[in-house]
Amino acid sequence: MQAFGHTITDTEIRTLFANAQGWEARYKELIKLAKQLPALDAADKIEANAIHGCESQAWLVSEVNVQGLWQLHCDSDARIVKGLMAVVLAALNNKTAEQIQAFDMEAYFADILLLNHLSPSRGNGLRAVVTAIKQSCAL
Repeated sequence: MQAFGHTITDTEIRTLFANAQGWEARYKELIKLAKQLPALDAADKIEANAIHGCESQAWLVSEVNVQGLWQLHCDSDARIVKGLMAVVLAALNNKTAEQIQAFDMEAYFADILLLNHLSPSRGNGLRAVVTAIKQSCAL
């Protein structure tokens, strides 16, 4: 299962955000991405799957498939957080543990001009999502 029901890549996210003029346009793209991200089943929204460090409720379910690629599924009760999760999943979903650990998220966020416009607490929450994913896929 793809996180979006189809594959979207970090390259596509970079292009999408490069074409968005200004923060308001980027914010609208985040909301669109949030709408594309399927909700987790209620049964998966449990403490064991909770991502701590987000102000909003957030969850991560991860599993490795037979090809050794990680299938990552995130959800949040906040639309903007869900959009931010979609940006992270585009970069890390369907990758090996080695690729996930090696991916430079700070450079990725800088490329799409994301962190400049987030509150410190939301930026910390975004990093908490990345940390949770990297920990769940640890080598």
